[in-house]
Amino acid sequence: MKLRSLLFVPGDRPERFDKAAASGADAIILDLEDSVAPERKGYARDAIAAWLAGARNCTAFVRVNPLEGGQTADDLAVILPAAPDGIMLPKAEGAASILTLEELAGHGRLPPILPIATETPAALFELGSYRSVRDRLAGLTWGAEDLPASIGATSAREADGRYTAPIEMARSLTLFAAHAAGVAAIDTVFPRIDAMDDLAAYVGRARRDGFTGMMAIHPVQVAAINAGFTPTSAEVDHARAVVDAFAANPGAGVLKLDGKMIDRPHLVQAQRVLAAI
Repeated sequence: MKLRSLLFVPGDRPERFDKAAASGADAIILDLEDSVAPERKGYARDAIAAWLAGARNCTAFVRVNPLEGGQTADDLAVILPAAPDGIMLPKAEGAASILTLEELAGHGRLPPILPIATETPAALFELGSYRSVRDRLAGLTWGAEDLPASIGATSAREADGRYTAPIEMARSLTLFAAHAAGVAAIDTVFPRIDAMDDLAAYVGRARRDGFTGMMAIHPVQVAAINAGFTPTSAEVDHARAVVDAFAANPGAGVLKLDGKMIDRPHLVQAQRVLAAI
């Protein structure tokens, strides 16, 4: 499942579903949580289920409501029969939340799960536990809004737009937890849709740091995210040269390529580049 870009769509706005599906995003996230008012949850469930049950040409996740809110079972009862490709679980707190979600759904019935893994203080201390449920996961992602609110922080960002130190730590821990579990590392949303240069810089930083994809809040962001997480032709050519060099010298630990020394970590990185094509 390729997950460079994942586009949120409010679950109570079915007139937007087809447009989102045609945006070029690798996946859409039909939202039952924050973007839907409490009195419209039932309508949103039915709208999502009806759309999922029809013909669709994109990967579709559904973000259900948090486990502690008492609505998750109702979400699953309506959504699962329509066979979404994945479930996004907000306010997840490690492997225990994944197992609880399975219990609510009935064991063996869930598609891959994408937890939002940093939205409560307790969640940060459970990130390592996702390794024990890696076979149930589509990836790991994080959020920069709920966590600062839950600890009384006045902002998630410095005046220049950078994350504050505590929030940057949550981002980094999610990145390492995803790679420790061997699943996709999905960066959080970029909140502005009128700053495409800043978005491109954000995407570039995310890929540089080791994230493999990113969430989006508007279709206008999708193309930049896809481009940013797609290796360039130069990167692909270099990666193939590295792989070929080691294939031609299977016993070598260190090789010279284009005047530079390369070793096994370069091979691993080259393999990651080729896997992302």
